[in-house]
Amino acid sequence: MSHRLARWCAGLLVLPVAWPAAAVAQGAMSIDAEGSDAGFLLRTRWGQRLEGRFPVLSGEVRSLGGGRKQVRLDLSTRDVEIVGNPRYSRLTRGEAFFDAGRHPHVVFVSEPFDEGLVQAGGDLVGMLEIRGVQRREVFRIEPAACERPVLDCPVVAAGTVDRGDYAMDRWGFALGERVEFRLALRGREAGTP
Repeated sequence: MSHRLARWCAGLLVLPVAWPAAAVAQGAMSIDAEGSDAGFLLRTRWGQRLEGRFPVLSGEVRSLGGGRKQVRLDLSTRDVEIVGNPRYSRLTRGEAFFDAGRHPHVVFVSEPFDEGLVQAGGDLVGMLEIRGVQRREVFRIEPAACERPVLDCPVVAAGTVDRGDYAMDRWGFALGERVEFRLALRGREAGTP
């Protein structure tokens, strides 16, 4: 699974992170948590790579009409793991990093995008919230590996954020400033178990 973990993160202009209740009525596809991966990579000052993952995630992609879509993704910081290292997993959940006790979710809400983006690849802009801080970020979507991305193959997105932008600026002596995120998302059509 570590080959799917690398870099991720994205953002949007001034859209609120709250998701409209009307999303389901407008034709939403839920994110398949079992078939999706969300992870990140940290580098220590000594060159060590720490691979993290969010084993608990949820979200949906909704149709806005006119060939436009919007995605919302919710990642549980209470369940975040550093692969193979329970001690670092606890530290990552702690108040110096994700602060899962006060901020149990990382949330991304995209700006509306053309549905062809997931086929051809390109930039997906949206609002990312970490530790209560919202910033506009960009995911780079990779070109699809199948005819029906999201349903038949994952949509892969990657990006990088600066820890300091989200008040995760402790451990500067040990960790690099960049957090590289990577998502591989699958979805289920409405009514599919």
